[in-house]
Amino acid sequence: MATTAERIGIVETKVENLSEKLDDLKVDVRDMHDCLDKTRDGLIQKLDEMYDASCTQHAELAKKISGLEKIRERTIWMVSGGVAMAGIFSGHMDKILAFLQ
Repeated sequence: MATTAERIGIVETKVENLSEKLDDLKVDVRDMHDCLDKTRDGLIQKLDEMYDASCTQHAELAKKISGLEKIRERTIWMVSGGVAMAGIFSGHMDKILAFLQ
């Protein structure tokens, strides 16, 4: 059987190996954390760009829709007025023909 000094030496060697492995793990975790930070920052930047582009597109579409609504309203009023005038003329055609003769 191994002596106490030999056993303590083996345990010390294992502890040193564990310390080295823990240091490596700490470095790996730090690198992973830095990588995640960079990824998060990149995603935030892209999302901000996409949000700005979306707002710009929505503003342009709102202007176009507003213009189309104005044209539609104007057209409806003009056609309604034309139909009303045609109704008035057709209803009073006998008086208009009598006036013209």
